Formats: sequence, C-alpha cells, structure tokens
Amino acid sequence: MDNEYLIKERPLKAIAVFTLPLMLAAFFQQFYTLADSAIVARFVSEKALAAIGASYALTNVFISIAIGAGTGSGVIISRYYGARDYHMTKNSTKISLISFLLLSIILAAIGLIFSKDILLLLNTPLDILDDAKAYLDIYFMGLPFLFCYNALSSCYNALGKSRYPLFFLIFSSILNIVLDLVAVIVFQMGLRGAAWATLISQAVSALLSFILLIRLLKNLDSSPFGRFSLSELKKMSKIALPSILQQSTVSIGMMLVQGVINSFGSSILAGYSAAMRLESIATVPFTSLGNAASSYAAQNIGANKRDRIKEGYKAMVILTLCSALLIFMIFNLFKNQLISIFIEENSTMAYETASQFFVYVVPMLSFIGLKMITDGILKASGNMLPFTIANIVNLSIRVVLSYLLAPVIGFAICYMAVPLGWIANFIISGSVYFSGKWKKKLRME
Repeated sequence: MDNEYLIKERPLKAIAVFTLPLMLAAFFQQFYTLADSAIVARFVSEKALAAIGASYALTNVFISIAIGAGTGSGVIISRYYGARDYHMTKNSTKISLISFLLLSIILAAIGLIFSKDILLLLNTPLDILDDAKAYLDIYFMGLPFLFCYNALSSCYNALGKSRYPLFFLIFSSILNIVLDLVAVIVFQMGLRGAAWATLISQAVSALLSFILLIRLLKNLDSSPFGRFSLSELKKMSKIALPSILQQSTVSIGMMLVQGVINSFGSSILAGYSAAMRLESIATVPFTSLGNAASSYAAQNIGANKRDRIKEGYKAMVILTLCSALLIFMIFNLFKNQLISIFIEENSTMAYETASQFFVYVVPMLSFIGLKMITDGILKASGNMLPFTIANIVNLSIRVVLSYLLAPVIGFAICYMAVPLGWIANFIISGSVYFSGKWKKKLRME
C-alpha cells in the first residue's frame, strides 16, 4: 500500500490497515509481563506472582512516561511526514531518540535509588518485599532499552510503518518466553530470571528496530541529519509534556490504588495482579486505536486534509464497538481458563479476587475505547488542556473512590471505579470534540 495511505485511502480501510499491526504488536508486547507472570506463578510461587504485581503499578508509571513522550514526538514527526518535509522528519526523529535516551538514563537512576522506599510507601506486604525490589532493580537497569523501543515505535507509527514494530516484537516476545523458561526452570533463577529475560529481550528488540529505522530514514531523503534543535524539542514538548502528565498521572493513580490493594494481603494482591494482566490484554485494541487516531489525525492535519478527521473518527467508533463486543464474548466464554493461566482454582481467595474483574470491568470496555480515540484526536490537534483535565478527572475518581470506600465495602470498589473513570473521561473529551472547539486550536497554529 502507498506510504501515504493515511491521507489518501478511505478512512475505515486506512485506519484498519494501520491499527492491525499496532494491535498485534501491543499483544506481543504484553507477552513480556504476561510470560513473566504466568511462568513465575506456575514454576515459582503465588507469592512471586504477588511480587511482580506489587512492582507492576510502579513499572507502569515509567512505561506511561515513555508512551506519553512518544506521543509528542510522534505527532510532530507525523505532521512533517504528512507535509512531505522529509528533512525535518529525519531531524525530529533524531531529536526524539536522543531525548528519550537521556530521559531514560535519569529515570533509571532514580528508580534504582528509591525502589525500596516506594514499595514500602505502597504498603507492599513484607513477605514479598525483597522479591519485589529484586524484580524492580533489574527492570530499571533495562529502562533505557524500553524507552528507546517506545521511541522507535512512535517514529515508525508516525511514518505509517506500524507493521515494523510488530515484526520485532514477535521475535523478541518469543525470545522472552524461551529465556523465561530457561532462566526459571533450567537455571532455577526464580523471579530474577524472569526479569533478566525481559531485559535481554527488550534490548534485542530496541537494537534491531534502531538499525532498520536508520536505513529507512536514509532512503527517505538524501539530506544529512540536522543538528539537535532546541526549538524542535520545545515543539515536541508542548504535546509530550501534557501527554506524559496524563499517562503518568493515570499510572500514579493505579499505583495509589495498588497501595489500597496491598493492604488486603498477598493473596488478594495475587488475584488483583492477575486481573491487571488480563486488563492489559483486554485494552490493547483500544490503546492501539487511540495511537492510530493520533497518527491518522496528525498526518491529515499536516497534509491540510482536516475534513477527513471527522470521517475517520466515525470509522474508529465502529472499530471500537466491534472490538468491545468481541472481547466481551471471548473473556466471558473463557473466563476460567484465562484466570487459570495465573492462579490455580484451589487458591480460593486469589481466584475470587481475579474473577471480580469480569463482573465490573469487562462489560464496560467500550468506554475506554471511546475515550482513547477521542483523546487521540485532541492530542494530534494540540488540544492538550481538555485532554489533560479529562484524564486527571479519570484518575481522581479511581483514587478517591478506592481510598474512601475500600475500607468500607472491600476491594471490589477498586474494580468498580475503573469504568466510572473511563466514562467521565469520555464525557469531558467528547464534549470538546463534538462541539468542534478542537478545530480552533488548528486555526491558531
């Protein structure tokens, strides 16, 4: 298909073609943590699964920072690419990669220094504290690879090459599973073995992805890469910083909710951890559609084809509702099998905790999809304030309800608050999109 298909093809077809590799890549990316959790749960212990779960909310904060920063660079690169300014496409890509590397090194150092303090602050059960810290420390060592891979993926998506990250992820996910099995079963390295397997797999994926991207950029335009430009970095930051704020505040909210769950003990934490792994799988189509919305809208803005955005939004709503229905059916048909990947049925408390996810969250998945695609349009158009407010409201609902009501009615409120936050987020973002106010920002640029 033409490299400019996002600005030329029929929107439904273009978005579906672009989103499918994103979706498959995201599913394979989930294998990193999914394989760790499943293999550790089966071959180490339930407490080891709880230790990964205690680390999950914190690691998610750093992943969210990487994704948020990637959004800023991706939008700017997409606009240059849509406008056929290939020299600036290359230059902005260079700026993005250098900035990501520096940021990841700083965050990795902070994480290694304060990992135990944060875990204690989150009420991590003492019987899993050492394992959780060991897993986190190895994770932070590999943070530059994680950040670089996300930066590279954003660059590929901005160029409409969403299938390339998929190829690398398939390879590295298989490598991760093989290394997990070898480290945990053969060498008996336990939780640490799973963490090292993840680090090595991410490093391989990032390196291969970087080599191919440089070749693609050289073929795109014969001009040399430009110098590092603070003005371009500032332009990216105007979109990236609010996106980082949104992504990280939601993840910090999840981390705070994790502190509530931790107070109920390691068995409930293990069940909740399994549910969060399932949620990360269930929401993949919607996060992928949200990323597609940003790239699609940004390229069409750059190409001055803004009328296509409305038609594309309608196509994304259709894809969102179809995806939500399909996931609802699959998750309800295979509920027991999905939970059993992580937890044995004789672990009554953990199993029951995980099963509550299917009651309160799965039926409401369409709202995260609607929230994601609407947020994606607002980000691409530079409307960061309403987007940020919507996501802070989403976060506040989850945190406040969990802290106030969990001691009274139990941990189930932590599940109930999730779709309530999604709905509130969509109402705010949707009101801006449907009012047409987001277009005013475009006229000012």
